[in-house]
Amino acid sequence: MNMVCLDMEGVLTPEIWIAFSEASGIPELRRTTRDEPDYDKLMRWRIGILKEHGLGLKEIQAVIRTIDPLPGATEFLHDLRERTQVVILSDTFEEFAMPLIQKMGQPTILCNSLVVAEDGEILAHKMRIEKSKLSTVKAFQSIGYETIAAGDSFNDLAMIEASKAGFLFRTTEAIKAAHPGIPALETFDELKEAIFKAL
Repeated sequence: MNMVCLDMEGVLTPEIWIAFSEASGIPELRRTTRDEPDYDKLMRWRIGILKEHGLGLKEIQAVIRTIDPLPGATEFLHDLRERTQVVILSDTFEEFAMPLIQKMGQPTILCNSLVVAEDGEILAHKMRIEKSKLSTVKAFQSIGYETIAAGDSFNDLAMIEASKAGFLFRTTEAIKAAHPGIPALETFDELKEAIFKAL
């Protein structure tokens, strides 16, 4: 039995923080896990910037409602789900992900959550489990699944490397160069074909 594990942002949807950076005019918020491998550090830094600017969950969710899945992503997910089990493993937050998940036909997502004050200020982030993507892949393997993983960022590498087949998707040149043994694909058709071959 197989379980396909996909990252969300950068693979199926645009990067939420980049979209919010553009909408808010705060260029520092463009920094993502493609740039910063330490997710905890990145989130503490982001929350600090939001506080400086008096921005909270309401403003971010307003931008998220304007975002659509990447062209072809919903069809790609549909084709995969017709053939095998699929789960999205993301370091994003339930409060961010749900509008996008609804637009993609309600695939299963395992992600994190935010600690939010009554006035909407984001106080902290709460990780579901340490090394969540790797830990989840190993948990699937422990109950009899073989995993196939795809992602675009530093925080996807562990789950890709731990899986029977793994792929980089629309990643950076730096990540490709640092991990030449991982196939790097650019289109949903290429990724679908590679996953189907691995099933």
